[in-house]
Amino acid sequence: MADNISTKSRPKLPFLTRLKLLILGLVRHVYIRRDGTINRRVLRLLDSKASAPATKLIKGTRVSTSDVPIDPSRDLWFRLFVPADGGSGKLLPLIVYFHGGGFTNFGPDSQSFDDLCSRLAAEAPAVVASVNYRLAPEHRYPCQYEDGFDALKFINTQNYAVLPATTDLSKCFIAGDSAGGNIAHHVTFRACRDRHELDRLKIIGLVGLQPFFGGEERTESELRLTSTPMLKVERTDWMWRCFLPEGA
Repeated sequence: MADNISTKSRPKLPFLTRLKLLILGLVRHVYIRRDGTINRRVLRLLDSKASAPATKLIKGTRVSTSDVPIDPSRDLWFRLFVPADGGSGKLLPLIVYFHGGGFTNFGPDSQSFDDLCSRLAAEAPAVVASVNYRLAPEHRYPCQYEDGFDALKFINTQNYAVLPATTDLSKCFIAGDSAGGNIAHHVTFRACRDRHELDRLKIIGLVGLQPFFGGEERTESELRLTSTPMLKVERTDWMWRCFLPEGA
């Protein structure tokens, strides 16, 4: 039960980790305004970006990146990661990835997510399409889910023009971390419900990396966030207020 949460002492974090968490907490106060909105100009200064096109060498495998526009009017696009010599000419599965960030931060070109998807492409190996969806609070539910499904439909119809010939559309995985895991879940649900709209793309798996879910009542894991150094429940509540429709 949520009322019987263990009060065992947590292991002490290394000094460098605690220092990074302290800095991260201070940074958040810089770009989040008192009214709960986000100062995007400040956030852009803090969000290190990776440019494309580019080529990286990941454990002996070259990974090339490029950006593919879908709908410029809503800044919908994806970054494509292709292992240039890791597939040995064999067909590679497709991973459609949704980045984390509490629905409010980051993008496929954020350095950390560019690095993550590069490694994923090289080590799987797989072709990876990391989707840039609209961010809250400027764009609220269901924009993120709609962007995700529209990205799938675009890949389904335009695959011959934007994906390498070695992409195996019959082996598509939807993946995401944190809020991206939430988006991946709902996009996969809709893809299964409306599978007639995806006649070429076959989704065979969902990969949720610590997916961000919530409800009307606190779960045990949410209550544990009251004492965590990284992400407290006050912060996740703010994320939900940004994401959900006004007054929800």
